[in-house]
Amino acid sequence: MTLWLAPAPLVLASRSPVRRSLLEAAGIPVESRPADIDERAVEAAAGLADPGAVARHLAEAKAAAISSHLTDRLVLGADQTLSLDGRRFSKPADRAAARRQLLTLGGRSHELHSAVALVRGGTTLYRHVAVARLTMRAFSDAFLEAYLDVAGAAVCRSVGGYQLEGTGVHLFESIVGDHFTILGLPLLPLLAHLREAGHLRS
Repeated sequence: MTLWLAPAPLVLASRSPVRRSLLEAAGIPVESRPADIDERAVEAAAGLADPGAVARHLAEAKAAAISSHLTDRLVLGADQTLSLDGRRFSKPADRAAARRQLLTLGGRSHELHSAVALVRGGTTLYRHVAVARLTMRAFSDAFLEAYLDVAGAAVCRSVGGYQLEGTGVHLFESIVGDHFTILGLPLLPLLAHLREAGHLRS
């Protein structure tokens, strides 16, 4: 017996191994098909300023891009934005950019907006945005250099320059919000929708 009731695996429009592993751990079969869209161009064309709206728009755009090729499949798009006092941050381009970003975030509270969108046949069936608030501790320059050494290239793979499930946890003082949201996938509301839609056993 399985929890997943849909006739085909869920298509994940993302190359994120974390998102895929979260879905698979929840008993959902997943097929990854990364959506190679120009996120900054899509964002600019939408003209959105609110971090949550940007995340939602990008999640939907990713799912729609894959859905246009797999019209009969259920496609999940996801995106995450980071904001500090109204300023949005993107993935650091290199170690120097990560260092600058973490120095800005250090000792302050920022927000992560994680969005998901489900699309089938070009129609958006579901969208949701969840928010988590994270406070970084005030760390020393020596710690930051050590952290960057240990984290390596991973600092450029996430919007915050950290992975909370890894060494990035050393950066933080407190967290308010759902752990799944921080990892980039608001899993509980997504599962609730999938149950309501008849894709999961209820």
